[in-house]
Amino acid sequence: MFKNPKVNLLIIVVLIMASLWTVVKDKDNIRLGLDLKGGTRLTLQAEPTPDVPKIRPADMDSLQTVIERRVNGMGIGESVVQRAGENRLIVEIPGVKDPDEAKRLLGRVGKLEFKKLDAQRQWVNTGVSGKDFTKADVATQQSGEWIVQFTLSPSGAKKFADLTRELAPTRAPIGIFFDDEQVSAPAVNEPILDGSGMIEGNFTHETAKELVDTLNAGALPVDIDVVEENTIGPLLGQSSIKQSLFAGLIGLGLVLAFMILCYRMRGFVAGMALLVYTLLTFAIFMTVGVTFTLAGIAGFILSIGMAVDANILIFERTKEELRAGRSKWKAVEVGFDRAFPSIFDSNTTTLITCLLLWVMGTGAVKGFALTLAIGVGVSMFSAITVTRTFLHLIDNASGEPTGAPVKA
Repeated sequence: MFKNPKVNLLIIVVLIMASLWTVVKDKDNIRLGLDLKGGTRLTLQAEPTPDVPKIRPADMDSLQTVIERRVNGMGIGESVVQRAGENRLIVEIPGVKDPDEAKRLLGRVGKLEFKKLDAQRQWVNTGVSGKDFTKADVATQQSGEWIVQFTLSPSGAKKFADLTRELAPTRAPIGIFFDDEQVSAPAVNEPILDGSGMIEGNFTHETAKELVDTLNAGALPVDIDVVEENTIGPLLGQSSIKQSLFAGLIGLGLVLAFMILCYRMRGFVAGMALLVYTLLTFAIFMTVGVTFTLAGIAGFILSIGMAVDANILIFERTKEELRAGRSKWKAVEVGFDRAFPSIFDSNTTTLITCLLLWVMGTGAVKGFALTLAIGVGVSMFSAITVTRTFLHLIDNASGEPTGAPVKA
């Protein structure tokens, strides 16, 4: 940062104002995980099909992508979809009120096909399917009935145009099947050449949107079975969460009291820096969309402890320099310079551990790694910049001489 503490103070004030704005703006959108909010956990197992006789990692990647899109289409942003073994997915859906409905939506194959009647009046495939889809939307007709409009890819549009040219002269029907069930069979009055169309089916808005979400998410690449289903209540009720927050505030107050008792004014400064750290970290959590779980909260609290450790290390170094007869300004600068390698090494090893946990862990472990890594990063900024700036401003206010940082 800058050597002028007033410039640093201005930057810190801007960050505080931006963080306050973020927290106030999103205070009602805090994302709680399954252990705090309760919900449903499903274990899905991929099953081979005639087209996919063996489940490969690429098939599981595609399956996970489609399931994630479908869960997101349900409007549940804090859900988790993660791999478990070679052929299973664990889906955690916090706050869902109808587990059976969620299971049905996730388990739909999502296969859309356009068929025509052969000479025996049997529906046969035409080669036009959901794979040719570009996008689907909910719309209404002039009569007010809900329909599903769709747009085909260029290759799909050509196949659809050839099909409707074939059927239009006899006004033959075109069968629209979803997951092997006939949705509608409108007569083709004229060729459709622009690659767009609509599906009628006595839809309500909810059923039309459900079909649109499924079509836009794509078809499942393999069959799935729900091998395990659990409805999970929150581990902590609202009263327990409030008690935990109260206990956390008491703990934070005791830490501040200890710092002030041991380090006097510098301890008070460290407390102010710790409050700034907490605000900045919480604002980052809300900005990047961190889902709060018990493990994630544990990572955040651990990072607060590391922030306190850094301040104690700096203050002890500073006290040594003061006992050696340096001025307050030089003692602070030398104290920070000598403490920085230890703080940097300690935080770097923690960040490496967080990286490994993030790469190799799942679910709650990843949440713990993410919150701890963010907290450690912000704690370095807080200890090195915020605390140092506050100390220099206090020294300036007390009439201490200022100068360039002294290298020890």
